[in-house]
Amino acid sequence: MSNQRSRSLSRREFLREFSIAGAAICLGLQTEVADAAEQPLETTKIRIIYPWTPKSAGSTPVCTAPLVVAEELLRGEGFAEIQYVQKDPGVPAFRALASGEGDLSIGVTLGFIIEVNAGSPIMILTGVHVGCYELFATGTIHSVRDLKGKTVSIPGVGSGAHLMLAAMAAYVGLNPKKDLRYVMHPFAGSTRLLADGDIDAFMAWPPEPQELRAKKIGHVIVNTITDRPWSRYFCCSIAGNREFVRKNPIATKRVVRAILKSNDICARDPERAARLLVNKGYTARLDYALESVKQIPYANWRNHDPEDTVRFYSLRLHEVGMIKSTPQKIIQQGTDWRIFRELKKELKA
Repeated sequence: MSNQRSRSLSRREFLREFSIAGAAICLGLQTEVADAAEQPLETTKIRIIYPWTPKSAGSTPVCTAPLVVAEELLRGEGFAEIQYVQKDPGVPAFRALASGEGDLSIGVTLGFIIEVNAGSPIMILTGVHVGCYELFATGTIHSVRDLKGKTVSIPGVGSGAHLMLAAMAAYVGLNPKKDLRYVMHPFAGSTRLLADGDIDAFMAWPPEPQELRAKKIGHVIVNTITDRPWSRYFCCSIAGNREFVRKNPIATKRVVRAILKSNDICARDPERAARLLVNKGYTARLDYALESVKQIPYANWRNHDPEDTVRFYSLRLHEVGMIKSTPQKIIQQGTDWRIFRELKKELKA
């Protein structure tokens, strides 16, 4: 009797604190806090790497909305101290996780693969969603093959946009190191160059595609939400610092659970998720944020296999010499799917 009362009070406390206005009740999601039968957390402090770009430098990726929505769910899971460690969404975010600056992160799957290949102590735990990137081009360019010898803008070497473009080029038989010419510019610079015809293509992520379409700049030649094979694989995954995951398996599972539950909230109530992004200062335009959250198929995380994703992307990078490790070695050394499998059963749609 007392245990039932304790669980009920915890549930009510969680729902009172849930910052997106009781979405758990309105959306019919399972939102109970950790059951009393579950083991206690090894730590009540969690540091999450959040890919964030200062407004003066570019665009913060709106596709990471589940991380923002997850904050109150994390409190419901028992975390008392939740720290978002803000890092540039390129290479610094991957390195910060490997160095132990943060415990877990959402990031581009390809970037995590590069880090595993380099021997960094990270573990890829699950996919989050498909559909971050859209490849925009100008003029008569209508396919990735048409980019041979052309100029493409990327935010930096090793960034998610660079790696995704390399994977796409490799998939159609191009050598991304030799067949493409790269220039490095932040989003605002790339937009101007694309509009003026000074570059041939640009790999954009939310809310950048929404802005490009609104301004009628360029046209899309690859949309990873709808175009195969990219729509079958997680563009973004959750990874953890290996030592943290080893020492804190219960806390790790609770964080992943909160983020995957947040996926479902984003899918069922994108307006609330978009408004939360704006209210917390991660993006300025509510209309772009809402369009982005609506378009990304967050609820489909159950329908994709993270191991297939890592195998597919690792093979693309291995084929063109961007990693030395075979896909199987990457999977053996840098992944652990136990939490994903458990939560897929636990969090039934």
